[in-house]
Amino acid sequence: MPTQRLVRIRQNFPKRALADVTAAVRATLEAADWTKKVKPGSRIAIGAGSRGIQNIDVIVKAAVDFWKSRDCQPFIIPVMGSHGAATAEGQADVLHHYGITEERMGAPVISSLDVVTIGTTPEGIEVSMDKQAFEADGVMLCSRVKWHTDFEGGLESGVHKMMAIGLGKWAGAKRYHTWALRLGMEKVIRSVGQVVLGSGKMLGGLAILEDAWHNTAEVHAIGAATIVPEEEKLLALTKSWKANIPAKEVDLLIVDEMGKTFSGAGMDTKVVNRSVEGPNVWKDVPVVRRLFVRELSNKSYGNAIGVGFADITTDRLVNAIDYNATWVNGLTSSTTQPGATPMHFATDRDCVEKIIETCGRGNPNDCSIVWIPNTMDIAECLVSENLLPEIEQNPEIEIISGPQEIDFDSAGNLIPAFEAVAH
Repeated sequence: MPTQRLVRIRQNFPKRALADVTAAVRATLEAADWTKKVKPGSRIAIGAGSRGIQNIDVIVKAAVDFWKSRDCQPFIIPVMGSHGAATAEGQADVLHHYGITEERMGAPVISSLDVVTIGTTPEGIEVSMDKQAFEADGVMLCSRVKWHTDFEGGLESGVHKMMAIGLGKWAGAKRYHTWALRLGMEKVIRSVGQVVLGSGKMLGGLAILEDAWHNTAEVHAIGAATIVPEEEKLLALTKSWKANIPAKEVDLLIVDEMGKTFSGAGMDTKVVNRSVEGPNVWKDVPVVRRLFVRELSNKSYGNAIGVGFADITTDRLVNAIDYNATWVNGLTSSTTQPGATPMHFATDRDCVEKIIETCGRGNPNDCSIVWIPNTMDIAECLVSENLLPEIEQNPEIEIISGPQEIDFDSAGNLIPAFEAVAH
């Protein structure tokens, strides 16, 4: 089937990478008033999550070393709701694969799903906290502040959400997502968060900001007393850095790889413009009519939550799914669609030829195409020739090479177009 030829382009987003991440973490913790109030000898629980945060091992290690320098006793806990198949072993394994181990960090990694009830919100939501965190003298969380894949608000993903959903472990995450169906996730996060803050256990957190290249751009030690207004400001800032695919409308978006390492929803829904409410619901995000995802990252450990947002996928992705891990994630978040299996076929060629006929063009050769490696790495991508008039109007976009035909190998699969990027 004839299709548009593809041109390789690069979006030249501003680069904001910190020169020395360890030094930046140390500096912000040293300067924070709330860290100066912690008594020597205190046991400090440092929470780390399951997202593919750049330099997360470096950041956690710097936090451990800081608390040691204050003669405290830091230890690390997984703070990730139902991820890692909602098992203590699975969550410890997720941290291990991010390089967060007792040997490398110089502090114990204690993984448990045990929780204690610490109160009830005005709406009647029972609030849970990781037992290890509750028994510590104080808790500090390391979390990236960014837009959330399921909702929009003044607080989305970040320290505050991790404090509510993550510290609640599987039991709390399940309960909060159930309430969110009626109240909305932002309201639940804020309400639950107030109870957690009222426990007196929260010291604060390291708010991590990444630029459009996913470099560590800023780190901020925000204290429990000011966590809400400070995180709201940081979220607005990082949203202003957000990268999009370089077209207002795309008939077919090809995504090489999905998985939890790229997004909690497998794919950043505010890149592919998908939601449990349907396609193309997010403002200021390009319209994507059809979505083809090819592979599941091996760093997702079989969790294919978000594959249900795709219109079509490959048999090999489906064969890589751990349905228990995927469905536990979906049921915990009270959303079933992201865990559903879309149409799937043996080869990439099969998928492209079948789905491009459904893009709403009389001639499939008129369909616009964008091909990206994953939803985190969209600076360099392939775009169809018919998008060039729009692309050429953007001074931040550089045309690297092309045009070229869409090439398949002898097995009928797309010839790799991008170098693998570790996350």
